[in-house]
Amino acid sequence: MAENHRTMPTREQLRIWRDYIETANTLRARLDSRLQSESSLSAGDYQVLLALTEAPRRTLRSSELAALIGWERSRLSHHLGRMEKRRLIGRVPCVDDVHGVDVTATESGRAAFRTGSVPHLRAVRELFVEALTPQQLAHLDDISVALRRHLGVDGPVSKE
Repeated sequence: MAENHRTMPTREQLRIWRDYIETANTLRARLDSRLQSESSLSAGDYQVLLALTEAPRRTLRSSELAALIGWERSRLSHHLGRMEKRRLIGRVPCVDDVHGVDVTATESGRAAFRTGSVPHLRAVRELFVEALTPQQLAHLDDISVALRRHLGVDGPVSKE
């Protein structure tokens, strides 16, 4: 039993964990709400269009897209169906794989992404960047890198 207590987080560690999770959830909810109210895109739409916009030829195989954004393939498939009805993306069978599907952002999808990016990036600045000093941002970057490494997540999101 004593061994079990040593491996459990302390009260202070649990407080820090909970504060982190609750703050991240609040930040995400506020960013998602602002994106939805200031553009025609949901947070999921934006995530999909961001990945497609950054992809070579603005196209990804659906399985690659699911892995890239961290969604289950069935969730992605349902979401892509809704986006396709709104003409934000197109899906076509892969030429080299009869079971694969290529997903591409349409012109209207790319336009909606560009239009939605301006207020979204403004919200990121207002709700996140402006809350922290440059030193705090650097510490948060270090923390994110350490967590990604510990979790086995490939590299930083971007270090341009």
